[in-house]
Order: sequence, then structure tokens, then C-alpha cells
Amino acid sequence: METLGTQGYGHVTQKFIEATSTISFEALHQDFLKFIPDKPARVLDVGAGIGRDAFELWKMGHQVTAVEPLEEFREAGQQLYSSAPIEWIADALPYLSTLDLNALGNRTSYDFILASGVWHHLDAAEQIKALQRVSELMKPQGVFALSLRNGPAGAGTHVFATNVQQTIQNAKLCGLHPILRLENQPSLMKNKKDVHWARLAFQKS
Repeated sequence: METLGTQGYGHVTQKFIEATSTISFEALHQDFLKFIPDKPARVLDVGAGIGRDAFELWKMGHQVTAVEPLEEFREAGQQLYSSAPIEWIADALPYLSTLDLNALGNRTSYDFILASGVWHHLDAAEQIKALQRVSELMKPQGVFALSLRNGPAGAGTHVFATNVQQTIQNAKLCGLHPILRLENQPSLMKNKKDVHWARLAFQKS
């Protein structure tokens, strides 16, 4: 599935795998850990990449759907984590049209949604649509964990600025209320000194 946000990634699959493995799930998502359900739940990883986070969430006992538009990443993830019954879906924000809850049979909406390192591939209008879609897919009291990147483009060349305050305002309009706000966090990758992150979490009312 080709999307503008995947531009630049298709030729760096191995480098992406190596970069992903250098930072542990716990280190990358330490601020989100307390919001991950402690009982088996339905979890959605949006922009799952090679599925490392999806695999770790499955190890916690959750039923995990991994959404990733880039075929090379999906294929790598399915090989690397073949032992885990992760549901892989070719789709992308902002629409996630494959995840039509009215057509999911006995599926229900999600308790926890993670979007790590993908928001900067959406323009301002798409970010609003993405928040609306995330809200539709969440259960009441469900949590959405979101990381925002700002800085020079890396492998992905289709990038936009992100804004914490604007994101929070847009989220509130979608029934998502902020429960975590951390800004200006340095990148955990040593060669990304000019890249900074914000980490937000929202709960659906």
C-alpha cells in the first residue's frame, strides 16, 4: 500500500530494523507504560513498522492489530515475529478505512491505541482527521498514546511540523482528553541531536 508518508522508507528496511533494535520497548515508551492495560485487552498499533512494539504488546497478553502501509515492513515483521498471532493490516492514517467496525464481525473497538513516530507524516488537516478516526475506534475510557516528532527529516521524506497545543485542542474536540503531556524530549538515537519529541496520552470520555 503506497502512501506519501512511506516515501523514503522502502529502501532502508534493514537499517530500520537495526535502528529499531537499538532502543528497547521499555526505554522508548517508558512514559506510556502506565497507560497500557494490565489485563488482556484489544490493542491497535498504528504505523507499526516492523512490529517490534506490537510483539511486545502481545507478550503482555494483549490481542494486537498492527497497521502498517509499507509492504517491506509488514513482510519483515511477519518473519521476525512469526511466533506471535499479530493481525497485520495494510492501511494508514488518517482514514484507516480497513478498520470498519461495522464490518468487523465479532470484533470490538480498542482499549489502547499507539501511534509512535507517525504523526509528522500527516499534514495539519490529516492530523485532525486522524484524531477523529482514532476516537471512533476507541472504547470509552480507552487510551491513545501519541508521540510527536519535530526536526529534520530522516529516512521518511514526507514530513510536517507537529504542535503539542494544537494537537491537544483538536483532540478535545474529538472527545479525547489529555492525561499526559511531555515536551522537548531528546531523541534516543545518538545521531538525531536536532530531533525532539513530545509524548501525549489521551483518554476517551
